Amino acid sequence: MDDIQTIISELVKFRDERNWSQFHNTKDLALAISIEAAELNELFLWKTTKESELVDRNKLKEELADVFAFSLLLAGKHGLDVKEIVLEKIKKNGEKYPVEKAKGTAKKYNEL
Repeated sequence: MDDIQTIISELVKFRDERNWSQFHNTKDLALAISIEAAELNELFLWKTTKESELVDRNKLKEELADVFAFSLLLAGKHGLDVKEIVLEKIKKNGEKYPVEKAKGTAKKYNEL
């Protein structure tokens, strides 16, 4: 079992021990990801870029863990291989953002 599947298994065990699977439908997991991402963003609200680099590491870990946890639960619910889908996305983005056009710029692919 790889590391990602081990994490998903532990999340499912934690969830099932509490009978929370009834709340983990696709819609609510997606909403939970968005809400937790907003809590992550809140760590940086009203801060300068320099101040943002000094974010409280423990709070950052907590919010990232929540985003990752709900994302992994959603992927697991749909039988998606996280490693596979991320690698596929990297490949797709590599085609949209070739190094020779995208290096050093934040322009969107259709503006390159």
